[in-house]
Amino acid sequence: MKRIRKVLIANRGEIAVRIIRSCKELDVSTVAVFSEVDRLSPHVLMADEAYPIGPAPSSRSYLNMEKIIAVALESGADAVHPGYGFLAENPTFARKVSEAGLIFIGPSAETIRMMGSKTESRKIMQEAGVPVVPGTTRAIKRVAEAQAIIESIGGYPVMLKAAAGGGGKGMRIVRKAEELPRALEAGRSEALKAFGDDTIYIEKLVESPKHIEIQILADHEGHIVHLWERDCSIQRRHQKVIEECPSAILPPEVRARMGATAVQAARACGYVNAGTVEFLVDENLNFYFLEMNTRLQVEHPVTEMVLGIDLVKLQIQVAEGSPLPLRQEAIQARGHAIECRIYAEDPFHNFAPSTGRIQYLKHPEGPGVRLDSGIASHSEITMYYDPLMAKLITWGSNRREAIARMIRALKEYQVHGVRTTIPFCLAVLQHPDFQEGRFNTGFVDACWPDCLPEVSGDEAVDAVAAALRYLQEQQKVYQDGHFVSRERPPQPSAWKIRGLKEMMRER
Repeated sequence: MKRIRKVLIANRGEIAVRIIRSCKELDVSTVAVFSEVDRLSPHVLMADEAYPIGPAPSSRSYLNMEKIIAVALESGADAVHPGYGFLAENPTFARKVSEAGLIFIGPSAETIRMMGSKTESRKIMQEAGVPVVPGTTRAIKRVAEAQAIIESIGGYPVMLKAAAGGGGKGMRIVRKAEELPRALEAGRSEALKAFGDDTIYIEKLVESPKHIEIQILADHEGHIVHLWERDCSIQRRHQKVIEECPSAILPPEVRARMGATAVQAARACGYVNAGTVEFLVDENLNFYFLEMNTRLQVEHPVTEMVLGIDLVKLQIQVAEGSPLPLRQEAIQARGHAIECRIYAEDPFHNFAPSTGRIQYLKHPEGPGVRLDSGIASHSEITMYYDPLMAKLITWGSNRREAIARMIRALKEYQVHGVRTTIPFCLAVLQHPDFQEGRFNTGFVDACWPDCLPEVSGDEAVDAVAAALRYLQEQQKVYQDGHFVSRERPPQPSAWKIRGLKEMMRER
């Protein structure tokens, strides 16, 4: 067993901040890396050491394996934590880290490679007896070949997917034969641009599914546990935006079977460290393996809140060679947790990215509220990286309390200078179907923006009052001379602007 005393974090933003915090609690020193535009970012200021690694484009900074490893060696780091995104699921990076004599805090390069190929992972799971959605385990190039396979698995509708990646890139739903040629061409083109690999495979489409994933953790001694489930069905463009733990629809016996299946899947690929097995669950609660993410998930905080654990600390301990301190029978959930991803996007314009400088920032606080943020006042939101700014997590003794707490926290949360998904999250949380657990992966497409609540006269008055309060607070700051700024005072959020517009129409 090798004690880890210094960790280089090969990432940025909120996940880098989150890893730094756990390291500090373990008395482990931290090394940040940063691009030119991130030199004053919170993760850079929080780390014990920070090193520049290149210009803004990720291809020349956060994806520069040689530079990152050189910094790790120069700084005297023992290990590298990849976070998520960028190089986190790149087997070449994991191998290079190990070859440099450093500890990679994650699974082996070979496991990452196997599970990174969606076609190979499907094949491994089928051989291990894990239920898999009917489809292919090899690349599809030609329309005639695709058509023959579709007929062999029961016909349309089907899903075309990129073998080399996720996040909805290269994904196409095909409901009839005449749509196939164009969908296959478009899917391959998008996959090539996103992952440098145009390999497409086919799955039978599971209609109106839930997207439920199981967190697993495995040590070097072959001990594997599952850490309950997360419901990640609220998605836009096949990307998760709201997650919760536990699921509102899983009975205990189905949860137990899914957990055992996830452990079975992890064992089939020789998994070590933290990972997530993702499933589609149909209306009859049949579940099918979707993919395995060989890293820490964006939504891991809801698991931490409900189980009272720190996944990053456990990752580090496992990477050191320590046995897992957890036993399956002792892992019990307490209460309910919900996470809302706060993106710099305009939900009123098809979630288009929103860039600019954060002019005013007010974080939510209070009982049961956690914020994992990668921004601060005057942070610059650029076009170069994923628009995720922060994750807001609330815990309650039950689901209803967790929802009420999230609604309260979202209303407290103020970000000015860029558009955010806060109003979208509020609308979803207040929708009766969400509150009753009646939703699936098609919820956002079916409901947004029709799920926006009507703005009452009282809410419009509140919007005006809030806007005036912001202006008064900013005016006081100017008068007291705490800082000098030529920037205009912060403006009301998109949600409150909508209230003002509604009020003016009524007048």
